[in-house]
Amino acid sequence: MDFFEGRISSSGFASGDRIVIGDWKDSPLGSFTNVMWAKPDGTRVLLTPTEEHADYVSSLYNFEEVHIVSIDVKHITRGIDIIAPPLNISLRWNKGIGLPIPRPRWFISTVEQWVAKAFFGTSTHGMTCNGLREWYCIYSLSKIKHASASCDGVDLGDASNFEINACFGFSEPPKKPSSVRLRSMIEGT
Repeated sequence: MDFFEGRISSSGFASGDRIVIGDWKDSPLGSFTNVMWAKPDGTRVLLTPTEEHADYVSSLYNFEEVHIVSIDVKHITRGIDIIAPPLNISLRWNKGIGLPIPRPRWFISTVEQWVAKAFFGTSTHGMTCNGLREWYCIYSLSKIKHASASCDGVDLGDASNFEINACFGFSEPPKKPSSVRLRSMIEGT
């Protein structure tokens, strides 16, 4: 079982771009940050710091393009700023609501799966692209209160809901711009 402890933050933008940031404090690959980016034309792009990260993440999720880039990350209280060429991203979130009690995988794949689908349009359990089972144990959910991004200096516009699925993997991020603190558990790697 591989465990990833960290945060997934996501927002759509008026341009039609959809961005998902995985910011992992602890994982089998160490501490790292990557960006999953769905362009308006549907092209799915992974921006990741090393070949090792690229191989691991692209085996789990769907991408048309994988780019190894220098990722500059600035953490602030309830926020993150990222430079991952060609993207510059800034997100801020509220304190949010917490679920601090760890839950077993069977609970995550049944009760939480139903709640996640019904209220957020997401999944907490599913299969990766390479056939592994994955669970998301959510610790807290925060609303994004500010999101800005640019691509090669061109502003992507105001934050917006995910109106079109990004289709990276078994779960879409919440429809509304959100930041989720969680543990990802991947069986069989």
